[in-house]
Amino acid sequence: VQLQASGGGLAQAGGSLRLSCAASGRIFSDYVMTWFRQGPGEEREFVAAIRNGGGVTLYADSVKGRFTISRDYAKNMVLLQMNSLKPEDTAAYYCAAGRGLLSIYIRDSSRYNYWGQGTLVTVSS
Repeated sequence: VQLQASGGGLAQAGGSLRLSCAASGRIFSDYVMTWFRQGPGEEREFVAAIRNGGGVTLYADSVKGRFTISRDYAKNMVLLQMNSLKPEDTAAYYCAAGRGLLSIYIRDSSRYNYWGQGTLVTVSS
């Protein structure tokens, strides 16, 4: 079971980036897929999640209206479209998969079973 994140890079404030997370087929359709991020000297924080099945989405207040999470079942991928980027979005971004998570646990990184490696996003002012 593996998650592979990609798409990070350097962007200017106000710009856009799209992150991708490729997942093994064994888990993708059964799991909540979530993006977390961790800035320099900071704790890992929840960014966005998308449930399996109906695809209900959840966002951190700090990214709501700017970021969009989606999943492509045909390609076993979860995407994070990031628009109107701000310098405070600078962080390593991690995708994670969790099974059977209740809504109250989705923002809790300790509840996730599988993690991809981080992909670095740097936003310059």
